[in-house]
Amino acid sequence: MPELPEVEALAQFLRDHAVGAVVGRVDVAALSVLKTFDPPISALQGRNVTGARRFGKHLAMDCDGLWLITHLSRGGWLRWIDDPSPAPPKPGKGPLALRVHFFTPDADTPAFDLTEAGTKKRLAVWVVADPQEVPGIARLGPDALDVTRPQFGEILAGTTARIKTALVDQSLLAGIGNAYSDEILHAARLSPFASSSKLASDDVDALYDAMRSELSDAVERSVGQEAARLKGEKRAGMTVHARAGLPCPVCGDTVREVSFAERSFQYCPTCQTGGKILADRRMSRLLK
Repeated sequence: MPELPEVEALAQFLRDHAVGAVVGRVDVAALSVLKTFDPPISALQGRNVTGARRFGKHLAMDCDGLWLITHLSRGGWLRWIDDPSPAPPKPGKGPLALRVHFFTPDADTPAFDLTEAGTKKRLAVWVVADPQEVPGIARLGPDALDVTRPQFGEILAGTTARIKTALVDQSLLAGIGNAYSDEILHAARLSPFASSSKLASDDVDALYDAMRSELSDAVERSVGQEAARLKGEKRAGMTVHARAGLPCPVCGDTVREVSFAERSFQYCPTCQTGGKILADRRMSRLLK
């Protein structure tokens, strides 16, 4: 799933490539992605693209006061096309969900596709006058890169959730998902099962510093990359996430995994749990 660094990089990509263009035809290949119907998506046509930004893990493009907002979910992505086919795509064929065409000042006619891999289609698109009309944005907590250390401490003290759960709860902190929470906890040398409200002040300091450094470093690596290369950049920067069975690059211990439902997380026992191997059955309590 694209998280804060990748979505920030995609927003910058749109600022570099789409701002100043005029929206042309918008092709909807999967009607299920549209979560709003008034104004219609056709209302974007003919509007100038005036900005692009990120709200948590939502990607937003400002079309002269009318916003096109998407949440890419687990399998979604944005793909830029310099020379798109002029023919509208056939609905229901392949991973394409939405295509937005542009007219640029240089007389080019590029487009971007919103695509979604897999069978569970969760990519969502809204057209709104105010981003706060999107329920997921209205519920967001402070951005993980904007929150201050005192705010961060108050957030953790105010929840009884395990720290892994707290980091990915978008109503507490916006932008962190499964992958970067693994990396942050590993950098802070904390167990995913540690209780948020019971962390010592030094541990909160370490967690806050790890969160800022891991996310800032990932943003720095990602911004400026072509959209097609961002997934590879994310994987290349991981130390424990998706590396179960491989040696921890810090201590050499084997990276372990806890699986639950459709997801999993990874951690290093030596770095994070005093050598203790976490049992999968404990995840049911983590998620309550």
